[in-house]
Amino acid sequence: MYSRPFHYHRAKSLAEASALLAQLGEGARVLAGGQSLIPLMKLRLASPTHLVDLNFIPKLSYVEKDSKTIRLGAMTSHTDIESSAVAQEIPILKDCAAGIADVQVRNQGTLGGSLAEADPSGDWGPVLLTLSTQVRAVGPQGERTIQLSDFFVDAYTTSLGPGELVREVVVEIPPKNSGGAYLAFKRCAPVYATASVAVQLTLDDKNICREARMALGCVGLTAIRPGEAERALQGQTINRTSIEAAAEAARAAADPQPDMRGSAELKRELVGVLLRRAIVIAVRRARGERVEGGHIYA
Repeated sequence: MYSRPFHYHRAKSLAEASALLAQLGEGARVLAGGQSLIPLMKLRLASPTHLVDLNFIPKLSYVEKDSKTIRLGAMTSHTDIESSAVAQEIPILKDCAAGIADVQVRNQGTLGGSLAEADPSGDWGPVLLTLSTQVRAVGPQGERTIQLSDFFVDAYTTSLGPGELVREVVVEIPPKNSGGAYLAFKRCAPVYATASVAVQLTLDDKNICREARMALGCVGLTAIRPGEAERALQGQTINRTSIEAAAEAARAAADPQPDMRGSAELKRELVGVLLRRAIVIAVRRARGERVEGGHIYA
């Protein structure tokens, strides 16, 4: 099946793209990587009358580091993040980028497009929620910075206003003795995960957990921060008892719906299993070990 007819616009800058979106109205959609939009258009589940292409705007694809942050351009592909030595300094970023779908999607798909889509089954949302992350957006009223915790409003809904576009994602570099891990359970590479878990920990010199941040994916309308699970680790020695308490709290916080990827109970069980494994990997990484994380296939 082919998409319905549409008008194509090649933007030369974010300002021009923003102006076009404001001018063209609700029938206009942004084309970034196109890995979600184009298949929907082919199936006629999405039928925009105008496409505003961001791919020819210069200087929107980069991974750069300063003394306190890593900055990622909105049009940076998942593959570019996976292969970036700078991004690999925060291992949870590589966990996420390396496991997204297949090679074609990783080569074409973009970080900004993924975040702006706000798919509740997406990978970047839960991962970046465990880090101190800001989204820098450009729109008709100028530029503003949005905390990622305020960026996701609902499934497929963000706090971006009309004509507003993601320009950059800024991630604060975690402190010393920090480690994170992202695990997602999938039937196979091209499909969305049945459940996913992101964990980022900071230990003190005595291996007591000073800070714990967690997020659950694919088990709610947005990624879920399980506060009770985080509090089960903070200030505690990480051992079998505290890990089990965190896993049970995360299971309770999950709000999954049954679908073709699994029953609600299966998803809750996966949250507990994945969280246990992710905590262990995060602790080992915080201690300086090189441990593989990423996606798990059925």
